[in-house]
Amino acid sequence: QKVKDSMRVLLPVLLNKIHDSYDKIRAILLYIFSTNGTTQENLDKLIQNVQIESDSDMIRNWKYLDVPVISSFVAQQYKYPRRDRSKEETFQLSRWTPVIKDVMEDAIENKLDSKDWPYCSRCPPTWNGSGAV
Repeated sequence: QKVKDSMRVLLPVLLNKIHDSYDKIRAILLYIFSTNGTTQENLDKLIQNVQIESDSDMIRNWKYLDVPVISSFVAQQYKYPRRDRSKEETFQLSRWTPVIKDVMEDAIENKLDSKDWPYCSRCPPTWNGSGAV
């Protein structure tokens, strides 16, 4: 089940005195990863309320690994267009297909947009699939 209001679930965990600061940092990072970033004021409130100001660099430094910690456009996320796989035969427990499968199939078929994927080379028109490009 998808969590509708993750902040409502997160706050009791963060305000609980039983958990140490590293567990609270992990919980905040999971929240940030699941929402693809948060606003600066929301992050500041979380850090102040949980009282982890001295360890806040552990959260903020994820930006150097290209994780969107602070995002001003949280609602406007880029979604890769998914393929229709409703006709494919699936196992009962493996109905979900990761996005990377769609990206790799599009790369093989030369259907990647060069604006979004500037470093992927195009196969020559005479390519028969027998070698690497």
